[in-house]
Amino acid sequence: MTIKRIAVSALLTGATAVFSIYSYGNTPESAESPLPGTRLAGQGLLRYFGFEVYRARLWVPPGFEADDYAAHPLALELAYLRDFSAEPIARRSLQEMQRQEFIAPAQAERWQQALQAALPDVKKGDRLTGVYRPGAGVVFWMQGRVVGEVADAQFARLFFGIWLSPRTSEPALRQALTAPRTGPTPRARAAHGQRPTAWPTG
Repeated sequence: MTIKRIAVSALLTGATAVFSIYSYGNTPESAESPLPGTRLAGQGLLRYFGFEVYRARLWVPPGFEADDYAAHPLALELAYLRDFSAEPIARRSLQEMQRQEFIAPAQAERWQQALQAALPDVKKGDRLTGVYRPGAGVVFWMQGRVVGEVADAQFARLFFGIWLSPRTSEPALRQALTAPRTGPTPRARAAHGQRPTAWPTG
């Protein structure tokens, strides 16, 4: 199950997509960090057949290395442009987590239930932020308050790996969030016959 197929499911059944991504530039939202000691690293806009689904932003600490993302505290915000429910978010998230490594069925079921309990249903205009705490778990914030938590370090590592692991189903998304300002410009890549890294692939 690729991230793009999750987007299809999201739009057809009310589930969330996890990501296919286009980079976007200046945004009217404040870039103030939701996690002290971090900076805005990258951002993107999810589209599917022209429909805007949500905007995503990633905050990381100084010295952040994408290949060792799990060693760093970080925050990932999804600003929703459509309504989605918690149960399909949790179900599809577990499918993406299983791309990274084997998860025993019983463990996957427990994690899916824990995630579903931690997540709210979201509506257009909501901003859901996951704060990753290495070795501890993930806390979810929405509209300035804590809405849920999964206190499991392994779960949290794999959950944020949906976007940040080298084994993500959308490497272009990972590049856009973690290093959108590095490497050749889109014009330079085009001159060498390369696609801009923020284009959806797969």
